[in-house]
Amino acid sequence: MTYSLFKIIHILGVVLLVGNVTITFIWKFHADTTRDPVVLAFAQRIVTWTDWVFTAGGAALVMIGGYGMTAVARIDPFGTGWLLWSQIWFYAVGLVWLFVLVPLQILQARQARDFAVTGTIPQSYWQLCGYWNLIGIASTVPFLYVLYLMIEKS
Repeated sequence: MTYSLFKIIHILGVVLLVGNVTITFIWKFHADTTRDPVVLAFAQRIVTWTDWVFTAGGAALVMIGGYGMTAVARIDPFGTGWLLWSQIWFYAVGLVWLFVLVPLQILQARQARDFAVTGTIPQSYWQLCGYWNLIGIASTVPFLYVLYLMIEKS
């Protein structure tokens, strides 16, 4: 493959990843404000699904495109400062997503399935939402820093 094709794959991955992370938070936040168990259950199901498809899929495209570009251009991805730091932050956020945010989403989704039927949203759901929102926002900031490093190459 050519450098340009890998670059297109990389940019598409960034758009999917950062776009989904951002819009998922906004969409779920507004669904939560309805306090409607059926709306929340639907939103939680879609949030979990889109996270696996677009966040994980976008991350895979970012890696394929990024490592493909470095291979074609014969750039050491670990010997160039901005590339090294971009990877460190990218993988750190990925670990937070995989081991903190995804388990929180799974717990929320299980509760949402139940309260869609019972109509009663437990307080523990709102606590999980608070954790998910806080950690989600905190882990989005490094993505924006990685985006900066990619553009500025500094």
